[in-house]
Amino acid sequence: MKKSFNIFIVFLALFTLAGCSSSQTESASKTKIVKNYSYQKKAAKLNKQNDELKSDIKDLQNKITKDQDYLAENDQGTFSNNSSDTAKTNLANLDYTGTQEIIVNNNQPEFSDQDKSTSQGAWQTYGDLDNLNRATAANALLNSSLMPTAKRTGLTWNPTGWHNKKISSGWLYNRSHLIGYQLTGQNNNPKNLMTGTRSLNSPEMQAHEMDIAYYLKQSSSHFVRYRVTPIFRGDELLARGVQMEAQSIGDNSIQFNVYIFNVQSGVTLNYNDGTSQVG
Repeated sequence: MKKSFNIFIVFLALFTLAGCSSSQTESASKTKIVKNYSYQKKAAKLNKQNDELKSDIKDLQNKITKDQDYLAENDQGTFSNNSSDTAKTNLANLDYTGTQEIIVNNNQPEFSDQDKSTSQGAWQTYGDLDNLNRATAANALLNSSLMPTAKRTGLTWNPTGWHNKKISSGWLYNRSHLIGYQLTGQNNNPKNLMTGTRSLNSPEMQAHEMDIAYYLKQSSSHFVRYRVTPIFRGDELLARGVQMEAQSIGDNSIQFNVYIFNVQSGVTLNYNDGTSQVG
């Protein structure tokens, strides 16, 4: 009888363990089902977001294509001669506060792909003088082929605002080339000359010109898109400053967009006519 009882206890234990195992298995299965359902919901949500992003990307691509088609249809084959009038007005309204050179547009020059094309080789062009006889803008695609071999001769053209005089450091003004002589060989060209203080001309403008000249001399295949724009406030005859933009083609060895104030330490300038007062 005792032996039969013991056998019964063993069978009961095995049955209980089997039941527990089945219960645990069932519980684990339910957990996996819940997790799987959660994963499916997350996947569906991500897929929906992905579809929405694809739709947004497609809309943006369509807008880009439309804009490119519009630009292509309205392109007359000319480069942009100047920065925008709004940008020039903003620069003209700036007052010098102690820093002669400031960065414009995060130092990014505002040239289009058309502006930077090298298909026509190196070139240079100069805007006509305005109704007040002031220089406007000088543009070029610079290359070593434009650089002069002859020594520069003296200048005779007097640009607007030319009321020069000696100060303690030398002459107050220079006949400042928009595009430096060493880059294109343009010299006594009224369209390429403005009245600039000594500090504007050198070291400020000259420092950038030297960087460009060095880059161009490294290889005959080097090109730099370049634009220099004198900035006038209203009908003043003396420029408030000059904007210089440059971009080397194919790399960023030369890349800048700066505005340099036309000022001279220790001298008060009358921008209406270029006269000045020391002290």
